[in-house]
Amino acid sequence: MQLIEEESSEIASSNRGPGRYAVFGQPIAHSLSPRIHAAFARQLSIAHDYRPIEASTEEFVGALAAFAESGGVGANVTLPLKQHAARLCLSISETARRADSVNTLVRRGEGWHGESTDGAGLIRDITGRQRLYVRGRRTLLLGAGGAARAVAFALLDAGIGELTIANRTAERADALADAIGQPERVHTRYWTDLGQWGGFDLVVNATSAGHANMSLALPTSLLASRAICYDLSYGKASFGFLAWARSAGAGHALDGLGMLVEQAAEAFEIWHGKRPETDAIYAELRAYLPGDAED
Repeated sequence: MQLIEEESSEIASSNRGPGRYAVFGQPIAHSLSPRIHAAFARQLSIAHDYRPIEASTEEFVGALAAFAESGGVGANVTLPLKQHAARLCLSISETARRADSVNTLVRRGEGWHGESTDGAGLIRDITGRQRLYVRGRRTLLLGAGGAARAVAFALLDAGIGELTIANRTAERADALADAIGQPERVHTRYWTDLGQWGGFDLVVNATSAGHANMSLALPTSLLASRAICYDLSYGKASFGFLAWARSAGAGHALDGLGMLVEQAAEAFEIWHGKRPETDAIYAELRAYLPGDAED
């Protein structure tokens, strides 16, 4: 990581003024990342030009090339571009390679280096901020996209007991399980059989259903006593899943705001070599978001 930090700093200094940073995704107008990174930059007195850039999967290659041409030295990547970003990198970290998912880009010479900070952000939020444990927990992961892939490896590395993956397209869940390669700990199940799996200690929603105003229609039998339910989304996109979790008797119903802040801090440290303190911006954003999205 030190090499990444030194190289990104050298590249940034070679451009006129502060290096440019961005977050790519679609949709992107709702993103809190610019606000978070602005707060980190103020805290550490670092010049940090960071902007949202809307890009579809078809537009991403051109948009990223134009960004680099304009002086871009670092970027975050969100839905639906994380796996696409992995294909565009000249080099990639082991964490990102395993997950086949990139959410942080660093400019190295004439190409991009890819990192994945989603998993680290999730674990920091659950075990650090929320002071909950994941070790030994029987875990259900809903979804098999880029974010799901990143957190699956992080959860296993953190010591969960076993992982069951469910996705509406069963082939994607099977592909993720095959990529992990731990058949004694990792299983897949059909979405239509959700009610037959018994109780889970930790349920992580990594689907995009909330962004599309879709209901997951989950059975209450999924939850063990005092289970943790965690939605990787935040704000209104997480409301449906968290409402279900509370009605089903979850011990903790959490949205992904803390994960968002922590993965951003990981990216900021990669770019600038300094890790910002996260509690103040987390509290600010928690007060800013509509509704109650945390227990």
